[in-house]
Amino acid sequence: MGRVDGRTVLVTGGARGMGAAFARRLVAEGASVVLTDVLAEEGKAVAAELGSAASFLPHDVTDEAAWLDVVAHAEAAFGPVSGLVNNAGIVHVDPIAALSEADYRRVIDVNQVGVFLGMKSVVPSMRRAGGGSIVNISSIGGIISFTNILGYVASKWAVRGMTKAAAQEFGPWGIRVNSVHPGVVATEMTADSARSNSMFHDQPLPRAGTPEELANLVLFLISDESGYSTGSEFVADGGFTTQ
Repeated sequence: MGRVDGRTVLVTGGARGMGAAFARRLVAEGASVVLTDVLAEEGKAVAAELGSAASFLPHDVTDEAAWLDVVAHAEAAFGPVSGLVNNAGIVHVDPIAALSEADYRRVIDVNQVGVFLGMKSVVPSMRRAGGGSIVNISSIGGIISFTNILGYVASKWAVRGMTKAAAQEFGPWGIRVNSVHPGVVATEMTADSARSNSMFHDQPLPRAGTPEELANLVLFLISDESGYSTGSEFVADGGFTTQ
């Protein structure tokens, strides 16, 4: 018996990296997963690998109408949605003096507005399911700060606060909302940082995390094993933020 048998879960940014690992872990534990991404060919490949328990849709998380289509597709394919992993995210590197308004807004739209639209769009389906769990992927950049990624830091701090506000509002409907705050995880998005030993020199666990380690945490939060947790931050950073 799987830990999330019978659940219908949406995973954004599911074409590669952490999102693909989340989809694989959830399916392995009995969930049906709709994974979405702007990377269509890679997303289709992950869904094909996972078989009949998975489906892929191209998806711009900044588009509210597209969110409604994703939820409708999930319900038609697998039933009411009981899990959402808001994982899609981007980063733009520039010092503040060189950061354009357009680049700043693009990061905010994907990382922050996309999370808002995801939470808003799934609630009616989760209420039909009798409750659910939303996992918002923030970052240790939503707890501390880093230079040259102002938009990313701003968006990830926002996700942390939005998670708490949504948890307060959705709790009476049996919907839990928690945030996950990874440190450097070895994915395509963080390849340079993951290869830099100096990044981990003083970290208690001196290495990058793996997508599979984060997937175990997300599985826990989607499952009933975390049934009394809502509005909380779950940090997986090898101890980086203890410094």
